[in-house]
Amino acid sequence: MAANTEAAVEGSEIVFTRVFDAPRALVFDAWTDAEKIAQWWGPAGFTTTTQKMDVRPGGVWRFVMHGPDGRDYQNRIVYEEVARPKRLVYAHGGAEDVEPVNFRVTVTFDEDGGKTRLTMRMVFPSAEERERVAREYGAVEGGRQTLARLAHYVAGEGAGERVAAGDPAGHELVITRIFDAPRALVWKAWTERERMVQWWGPKGFTVPSFQMDMRPGGAYRVCMRGPDGADHWVQGVLREIVPQERLVYTWVWEDAEGNPGRETLTTVSFADRGNKTELTLRHALFETESARDSHRGGWSECLDRLADHLAAG
Repeated sequence: MAANTEAAVEGSEIVFTRVFDAPRALVFDAWTDAEKIAQWWGPAGFTTTTQKMDVRPGGVWRFVMHGPDGRDYQNRIVYEEVARPKRLVYAHGGAEDVEPVNFRVTVTFDEDGGKTRLTMRMVFPSAEERERVAREYGAVEGGRQTLARLAHYVAGEGAGERVAAGDPAGHELVITRIFDAPRALVWKAWTERERMVQWWGPKGFTVPSFQMDMRPGGAYRVCMRGPDGADHWVQGVLREIVPQERLVYTWVWEDAEGNPGRETLTTVSFADRGNKTELTLRHALFETESARDSHRGGWSECLDRLADHLAAG
């Protein structure tokens, strides 16, 4: 089977299949752990906030998917069958305060020579409803992108750092780094101005101006001065703050005259790894791979400086 996700559409069903280069216990855990699923769930550029996740027959997963355009999608899943690590069955929808999309999903996790062959079968009430959801929500391409993000996540699980494009077009940058510091300290380093100015920016950069209103809906504007003396301004709005777990904010470069450019979205997640912290940074959606790759270099150097800052106490 090809490394990419295969999708088959027929009648009232959409069926996705993909082989993941990871053991099925790891893939199953990535699908059933709220902290892990936040790292990959949804198409490229989406983030996910879990309100409740009770993985057992009759248990409910309530979550919000945040689109790159700022729209929130309310979702509800009720688990019908949980057979770890072989099979999941759940019903999506069924409430007035969620998206009007109802279907039943069966996910099977089969061993394949140390890898995992995953099959995800979505069954809709009718072929017409399946067609509507595919047309209005982009269900087929969204499913492909979601499983591509899962593939990147499980391939790098446990590594010190992983960098990947989150979708085939290269529109999303994902960097994960493990820091030798507790999560509370890493969170402070990323949210307190007096700490951020000590490491923010690529190698050799300084921060002569740093303004941030640390609250949902608050604005920020930062000047990063390069070794050549050139100033680079970025601005944005904080969309989500979950203390010690997640930050979501827009990212807009300004031109030389101070005019804002194209808006992208940055999501930073924090997770305990023993006495260390796993930080995952997602930045999307870029117009080109070269734009993504230029940000990869800058963010990697920022994270190097953050590691040095944390090591210095």
